[in-house]
Amino acid sequence: MPTFTVVPVEDAEGGSNNAAAAEGSKPVSLRKLFVEEEDENSQGTHSGDDSQRESSPFIKSDNDREPYYEGKNMALFEEEMDSNPMVSSLLNKLANYTNLTQGVREHEEAEFEDGVRRVAVMVPQMGTFIGVYLPCMQNILGVILFLRLTWIVGTAGILGSFAIVSMCCICTLLTAISMSAIATNGVVPAGGSYYMISRSLGPEFGGAVGLCFYLGTTFAGSMYILGTIEILLTYIVPTATVFKGTDDEARLNNMRVYGTCCLVLMALVVFVGVKYVNKLALVFLACVILSIMATYAGVIKTMIEPPEFNVCLLGNRSLSNEKFETCAKTQIVKNQTVTTKLWSVFCDSEYPNATCNEYFTSNNLTEIQAIPGLLSGVIKENLWGDYGPAGMYIENKDQPSVQLLDTPIDTDKPYVFNDITTYFTLLVGIYFPSVTGIMAGSNRSGDLRDAQRSIPIGTIMAILTTSFIYISCVVLFGACIEGVVLRDKFGYSVKKNPVIGILAWPSPWVIVIGSFFSCCGAGLQSLTGAPRLLQAIARDGIIPFLQVFGHGKANGEPTWALLLTVGICEIGILIASLDAVAPILSMFFLMCYLFVNLACAVQTLLCTPNWRPRFKFYHWTLSFLGMSLCLSLMFISSWYYALVAMVIAGCIYKYIEYKGAVKEWGDGIRGLSLNAARYALIRLEEAPLHTKNWRPQLLVLCKLDSDLSVKHPRLLSFSTQLKAGKGLTIVCSVLEGTYMTRGNEAKTGEQNLKAAMASERMKGFSHVVVSSNLRDGFSLLIQSAGLGGMKHNAVLMAWPTGWTQARDSSARRNFIETVRETTAAHQALLVAKNIDHFPSNQERLKEGTIDVWWIVHDGGLLMLLPFLLSQHKVWRKCKMRIFTVAQMDDNSIQMKKDLQMFLYHLRLDAEVEVVEMHDSDISAFTYEKTLVMEQRSQMLKQMQLSRTEREREAQLIHDRNTACHSTMTDKAAGATPDRVHMTWTKDKLVHERNKHREGMGVKDMFNMKPEWENLNQSNVRRMHTAVKLNEVVVKKSQNSQLVLLNMPGPPKNKKGDENYMEFLEVLMDGLDRVVLVRGGGREVITIYS
Repeated sequence: MPTFTVVPVEDAEGGSNNAAAAEGSKPVSLRKLFVEEEDENSQGTHSGDDSQRESSPFIKSDNDREPYYEGKNMALFEEEMDSNPMVSSLLNKLANYTNLTQGVREHEEAEFEDGVRRVAVMVPQMGTFIGVYLPCMQNILGVILFLRLTWIVGTAGILGSFAIVSMCCICTLLTAISMSAIATNGVVPAGGSYYMISRSLGPEFGGAVGLCFYLGTTFAGSMYILGTIEILLTYIVPTATVFKGTDDEARLNNMRVYGTCCLVLMALVVFVGVKYVNKLALVFLACVILSIMATYAGVIKTMIEPPEFNVCLLGNRSLSNEKFETCAKTQIVKNQTVTTKLWSVFCDSEYPNATCNEYFTSNNLTEIQAIPGLLSGVIKENLWGDYGPAGMYIENKDQPSVQLLDTPIDTDKPYVFNDITTYFTLLVGIYFPSVTGIMAGSNRSGDLRDAQRSIPIGTIMAILTTSFIYISCVVLFGACIEGVVLRDKFGYSVKKNPVIGILAWPSPWVIVIGSFFSCCGAGLQSLTGAPRLLQAIARDGIIPFLQVFGHGKANGEPTWALLLTVGICEIGILIASLDAVAPILSMFFLMCYLFVNLACAVQTLLCTPNWRPRFKFYHWTLSFLGMSLCLSLMFISSWYYALVAMVIAGCIYKYIEYKGAVKEWGDGIRGLSLNAARYALIRLEEAPLHTKNWRPQLLVLCKLDSDLSVKHPRLLSFSTQLKAGKGLTIVCSVLEGTYMTRGNEAKTGEQNLKAAMASERMKGFSHVVVSSNLRDGFSLLIQSAGLGGMKHNAVLMAWPTGWTQARDSSARRNFIETVRETTAAHQALLVAKNIDHFPSNQERLKEGTIDVWWIVHDGGLLMLLPFLLSQHKVWRKCKMRIFTVAQMDDNSIQMKKDLQMFLYHLRLDAEVEVVEMHDSDISAFTYEKTLVMEQRSQMLKQMQLSRTEREREAQLIHDRNTACHSTMTDKAAGATPDRVHMTWTKDKLVHERNKHREGMGVKDMFNMKPEWENLNQSNVRRMHTAVKLNEVVVKKSQNSQLVLLNMPGPPKNKKGDENYMEFLEVLMDGLDRVVLVRGGGREVITIYS
């Protein structure tokens, strides 16, 4: 072993001199001198040595270029150093761990071209308040609070609004508890909720919910942009409209035009640099806090001096006072009574004798305070809701009014109307987006000083704070503001000011400007976060068609994902209604929260060893309650949107399941599947299987060729057709050798088996075992394959076609022993002859029959197999025929009737035919077949002879047979010298059958040839049965698509094993597709329901 000397370098600054000194003092090893020569020699001479030499796990040869460890303290473990790190190095890696994505310039240590390393930009480690609490506050408080909460309070009433806010806040609180448990159960990298769900519930659920969360975030951007444009066009510059008019269509078109422009502008800001968005985040948050403080200040001020905003009522109907100042029909100007602007609106002229609107004439104008104040007692009037259809007048029920019957709604008059039909469930869907944003803290886990402490505390405190703000606002709005003003969504009755703005102090502009910048900031945050979420999903590789969105600019910015986000966001803007977009994103967020709760509940109930959250204040019942609440809110908000969201998530789930990349993330669904499987297996073993539930659970014994590929792929096709995807299928193979030497080949073979199963669309399991011999391997599989109640009850294998040409008897012995072991294990056996001629799964048999030859009853499997095959589209058009054999003393007519009745009770459609087989004398053909069989057996017993001697003896036997059978001279002369043909062809069979058709009398038995005298009479009788039965089967079923035959059992005395295969060959002679069936000794089909 060469030695190395390690020279420590004192200082990097004097690197050149010290390096030179070290170079001079460093001893040169012999290995380095001879390494080139060794490489040259190894290319030619030693190229194949490595594969043949057995590697020792403890002893290293001199040629192994492994790192040498100088230290002797850990010498015992030096072989482990390459694959398993020392604890000290592991801890060092964990201490230096960062979850920042590669490629982002702000977070990477880039190198110059000259190799000098830049100074790393250190990310400031934030605490709970800055890192979690404030971001959650900023994301939760937003557009709904400023633009819709007053309208929700006025429409649903204080009690209804309190119920809506409470349900939504409790839902997010329970979700935050579940999220805190998941987030503190390890490090949560970029992706936030997507990462938590995918790693807890698997890639299918993670991808489906991740995309739903992405769509929710994208539509949230649409909602915030629509809120921004609504504030701009309604309150800031109402004259800056492209489409003129007062109808809803012009307003929606203006929203579309300005919303698209705003979206493009925001997308450019995000594209140029996210750092500008992050720097402005604090400004946007300050706007939100300032607006809320102004609202509370205004509430306090109403106790001292209510604001001077009045509402004009005609009768009990609220009027839009944007175009008039005086709430009266007439006024005195210079001691003269003149009409007001309001008179001109309702009358055809400004003169007192003009013709006026009937309702205007019948009712008086009343002016009431818009904000009576906290102590006014208006809270009693606002306790209950006031829902109504679209176009309904907003009325004060307490005001006197003369109602006119059968009068159409005057939409051209300055009344304030309901713009949409209102009901409780609609308000839930519109309000819920105002409580989303609870994931903001978990998304920043990489920037937190102590994420496992900050995320639970910060998120839950933010939810409690915002819940207090929302509930207090509900109560205060209902206690301070008049009901008709609350129900005025756009503030038309208060000079077109936001309703919350007239409550705020010192000016409504505080709310207008604050809410405008708040919506702008929230929209930018959505356009920033959504593309990164899509990029995280795309980079995980679980959804193939999203791969392109994983790429971006050189610094990691998701350019393609941003373009897709802008496109989807434009869809929301084209809807142009904040009230219509809000329920859409509510669905996606609720689905995301539902699965966060489900993930926590599943992990808690499974008690997986890795489930050790730092956050201890969780329970699976809370998670289930949160999950149920999320599901209820989805259908309460909008049942059709809920169904659409579920269909989208379901389609994504199935797509990932079939097309997505296989990922193993230790998810809870896999653990749930394991628990369910364990429970089911235990239940299956509690009671024996009933006949009605019996189906073939197949153990398919495959053979692998020299390339470790499946030798007979049609065997898998046939098992697929037999199973139709139902029940258990285990595909197995055996390699001869030891596992230490052929372990890698076994794994390769198993992968090839899986690939072949996948190509045949076969559902099941594959396994390759290595055994010292094939016989033991097959025995092991038959005994131990499966688990518990999910064990195979039938074995499917191919007929060993080459056993007659084999130079040893191993194939024959293996087959017969397999038959014996399946019988001993009470398992059914299916043996397919000419398996390569069977149809593939792509073929469709247009016509033909499946013939069943029911000789003996061994459980009814013979009759069940054609029915199972006919369920598959390959065999669907084939008819079923059942043949049975009648002896001399049987009533064949009665047998046919009984069989037809039996099939009727079994609910099987099949033609029935009874074949009569009379007792006949044993033909000379049978004797000749028996003689050839026994002579072959004698030849195969001479295994100790050399190959030359075996060939010579085979030739002698062949010559003797030729001399005895003059009729076969021509055929025998055509045989090659080194090959013995002992299997009779169809021509020989017909020739001998015609020759001896009249049979031999008993007296002719005394004239038998000398070779026949010593034959085993038992073998003669068996051969006679095989020949006669084969003659009948070929006559009836030669052209059928498939023949199913009872398989005779092997002889109890193993001395007759060599003849058993001959009997089966004769039985199947002349048939193309044959399946020999041997029952497992139990009934598998019943007439009872």
